[in-house]
Amino acid sequence: MSDPFIPISKPLVGAREKELVLEALDSGWVSSIGKYIDEFEANFARYCGTEYALAVSNGTTGLHLALATLGLGPGDEVIIPDLTFVATANAVAYTGAKPVLADIDADTLCLDPASVKSLLSPRTKAIMPVHLYGHPADMDALTEIADAHGVIIVEDAAEAHGAQYKGRRVGGLGRCGVFSFYGNKVITTGEGGMLTTNDRELYQRARRLRDHAMSRERRYFHEERGFNYRITNLQAALGVAQLERIDDFLERRAEIMGWYASEIATTERVRLNRVKNWAKSAFWMVCLEVDWFGESGRDAFMHALKSRGIDSRPYFWTMSSLPMYRQAPLPVAARKAQIGVNLPSFYELTKSDVRRIAADVNEILKEMCPA
Repeated sequence: MSDPFIPISKPLVGAREKELVLEALDSGWVSSIGKYIDEFEANFARYCGTEYALAVSNGTTGLHLALATLGLGPGDEVIIPDLTFVATANAVAYTGAKPVLADIDADTLCLDPASVKSLLSPRTKAIMPVHLYGHPADMDALTEIADAHGVIIVEDAAEAHGAQYKGRRVGGLGRCGVFSFYGNKVITTGEGGMLTTNDRELYQRARRLRDHAMSRERRYFHEERGFNYRITNLQAALGVAQLERIDDFLERRAEIMGWYASEIATTERVRLNRVKNWAKSAFWMVCLEVDWFGESGRDAFMHALKSRGIDSRPYFWTMSSLPMYRQAPLPVAARKAQIGVNLPSFYELTKSDVRRIAADVNEILKEMCPA
């Protein structure tokens, strides 16, 4: 009998989640009004250490809402990392502003402050650090640059729930932060997102724009164009239950990362996630980098794992390699995109599973290693 297939990720939904979702169903409040939305927002703000949190339909709409609320538009520029999920760049483009691509730090995979500094222009209105794969960006260095040039910081924390920078949770380190609750994230609402901030004016405007910019005084009167970026009470009920377990989820991800570190034969040329001494990673994804990989070698490695019943995924494509944002490649980001692979990580993954994955990884890499 063959070993069972191990997926890259899967959510853990238990009795508490079902209890609250059924409660929301029975209440009749199944759309964008209901007690679980308020509860989820309040609890998430408390968790992140921010004054406000605003639930939205997904992380992408959260990023767009943040930038639209801040008034970005044509002629403006937002500096983002070249290595990120495409939603980061798209959210900027949706406003009419231009995403300006910066290179990344080789260890954190997040924005390289020196690259950011070299790209500042009179048109720069915001810097958007992405806490990639759960590791926070170097926020002090980026904040110093932003403050010196009158630029706003918007954190893309879609993958970094619970990650910490110098003891502070991400999401409250810039003007605002945005999280995703997609099914493979640390906690999930199926689809969903959250905007976090300490800025009352930003929060109030974002809240209005989220709901078609409807007047609070005159129902169905709209003074400007808004968006339908609301979350449902059903999704929020799931989120409330998931958030109750976030510490447990993060502890397990750290434990799984430790298992991988013990089992995979790392060298100077084969590396796993690196964590700076000022950071606490959420370990959203297990990251394996192999220096001798090119794109074809990486894909062959993933195919070999798949043939043994183990899922994996490549690092994101760089934005500079995509048709709509194409430009000359940035050296660190371009190389990382070629050599990086994500391995399975989810709550129910066992130590035995990780030993199986690691044994296959070690064997395949040994076969593929150039002489």
